[in-house]
Amino acid sequence: MPDPKAANCKAADRKTADRKTPKFNRRKFLAGAAIVGAAAGSAKSVGAAPVAAPTPRLPSVLPPNAHVAAAETGTPQVPAASTEDGRPGSDFMVDVIKTLDIKYLPANPASSYRGIHESLINYGKNTMPEFLTCTHEESAVAMCHGYFKATGKPLMTLVHGVVGLQHATMAVYNAWCDRVPVLILGGNDMDAAHRPPGVPTFHSAQDINAIVRDYTKWDDTLVSAQHFAQSFVRMYKIATTPPYGPVMMSLDGGLQTEPVRDFGEPLYIPKFTPSAPPQGDIAAVKAAARLLARAERPVIVVDRAARTQEGVERLIELAELLQAPVVNQGNRMNFPNTHYLSRTPTVIAQADVVIGMELSDFWNTVNGFIDNGDQGFGKNVSKIKPGTKLISISSVDLLTKSNYQDFQRFQSVDISMPGDAEATLPSLIEALKSEIGGDRKDAIAKRGDGVRQAHVKALQATKEAAAIAWDAQPISTARLLMETYAQIKNENWSLVSTSGNTSNWANRLWPIEKHYQWLGASGGYGVGYGAPASVGAALGNRDLGRFSVSIQSDGDLMYAPGVLWTAARHKIPLLAVMHNNRGYHQERMHIQRMSNFRNRVANLGNDLAPIGTSIMNPDIQYHDLARSMGWWARGPISDPAELGPAIKEAVAVVKSGQPALVNVVTQPR
Repeated sequence: MPDPKAANCKAADRKTADRKTPKFNRRKFLAGAAIVGAAAGSAKSVGAAPVAAPTPRLPSVLPPNAHVAAAETGTPQVPAASTEDGRPGSDFMVDVIKTLDIKYLPANPASSYRGIHESLINYGKNTMPEFLTCTHEESAVAMCHGYFKATGKPLMTLVHGVVGLQHATMAVYNAWCDRVPVLILGGNDMDAAHRPPGVPTFHSAQDINAIVRDYTKWDDTLVSAQHFAQSFVRMYKIATTPPYGPVMMSLDGGLQTEPVRDFGEPLYIPKFTPSAPPQGDIAAVKAAARLLARAERPVIVVDRAARTQEGVERLIELAELLQAPVVNQGNRMNFPNTHYLSRTPTVIAQADVVIGMELSDFWNTVNGFIDNGDQGFGKNVSKIKPGTKLISISSVDLLTKSNYQDFQRFQSVDISMPGDAEATLPSLIEALKSEIGGDRKDAIAKRGDGVRQAHVKALQATKEAAAIAWDAQPISTARLLMETYAQIKNENWSLVSTSGNTSNWANRLWPIEKHYQWLGASGGYGVGYGAPASVGAALGNRDLGRFSVSIQSDGDLMYAPGVLWTAARHKIPLLAVMHNNRGYHQERMHIQRMSNFRNRVANLGNDLAPIGTSIMNPDIQYHDLARSMGWWARGPISDPAELGPAIKEAVAVVKSGQPALVNVVTQPR
């Protein structure tokens, strides 16, 4: 019988021999890079006699003199990789990535992931994924965020060590709160004994994933090529299984540049098999069906319930089966606002059963909070009648962490179903059909008649409200939205973002019936999401033949204006209509409210709230900014009579395949 100990010893000897065998590796690369300055400075062709006394490469933090420029741009004199050495690890990583459906890779370039960057564009031919140049990591992640909401497919991005990930964190948090999958790979130089001194070490960490661990669904740190293969497929699977979420992987520079080694076992790429979404427990589903069937005034409240158009159709079926009003809280397009059962949150007050599906804040759905301003606390009030039964279906119950408070206040419910709402709807509908007897059908039908009449009255009241100040200057937000709709209504349009507060006119007046016509907000309410997420969504819509439009606020755009260049560079057609109210208006109202609580205005005799909240003097010329980035643009427009023609012209530009911006000076909200 073979001796196991002897076999282990032989295996160890083989690994030791492998380590002793001369290889083309990171240390040789760095040693060669150290003489690049002299090689480049000699102005001799590759293969010429080397300089006898090479000048050591200087740190890149020095001023950009001729020596440093040569060191950065010259070709390193390093030993050529032989067949025996094998291919670089990053080539194998590209093979792994290409087994998954990842079409684009928006990223800001960086040295810590130069190995995989080079492999993607040369070995991988810059296809599946195609590298898209971004000017900021936050924009790159937000583009992934918007793209997924438009297409239902995740993208990946690359970030640079500590500082690149720190730039990206706000966008990562938005994706976490909005339950959107983003695949993030962070370059990192982990080997302290061999990484370059200076900047590369400043930008490295033992555990870069720790920066975002509290608001990512999963993370890993790689130690081998095979580890990458297993973990990349795993992270894709975890990210795309509801509840969705961003995932993170630390990618060592050495693993990218050193040759692939199999350590006696051939490398392989695991097969990806998608997971079925988790569903609500069948007993809880039947109990919920009984409550809903017997309810006199049931109300359905939805937030991120529909992941697809099929989910929208299922919600319509449930609502019509119950003839129950539906309150759409707006983080997704869950339910058509043209349907007679679509209602405002006021209906919750009369409900005897409320079923909430994928609500980000169930407590605030059935409770109210009155701000007591300067007293340091608020007052809670109930929005529902005593005895109202509450049902919850939410996959978020399966993914809650403790530090960041995105899970909101705790709300007690009568039936709780941890599971994906869309996946649970078919069984709930079937259970409900079994529970609704002949004696209930007439009562349910009469309930529907009342809801239909209320819907018609509410729509008429909304139209009348929109007509107020129709000819005002600056332009009212109602006119801003309706002039925009008038020019795109015959297109296969998708409203990819409304980054400012425009009194929700789009949801109130635009006929939103398809799941891609409304993509919702940022999730974490981080300003700076609107512009890059719109570009990401427009990228997805471009491939799907949709017309993309965003209502772009001024403050949001100034967080990441460089994404305008990315859209022009990669020919991403997008109509951006500016809601330019010349300030951070919500913060201005907070200051005004605090001033009123403290009786400041009466004492001072004037309103000082614009201090620190206005974006004026000088006024930013957003149309000129857009033109400088390669966009077609018009503005500033403050006369409402000029608005329609300008948007019409912009629509034609976007249909030709280019981005266009119309800078509209508007009322605050």
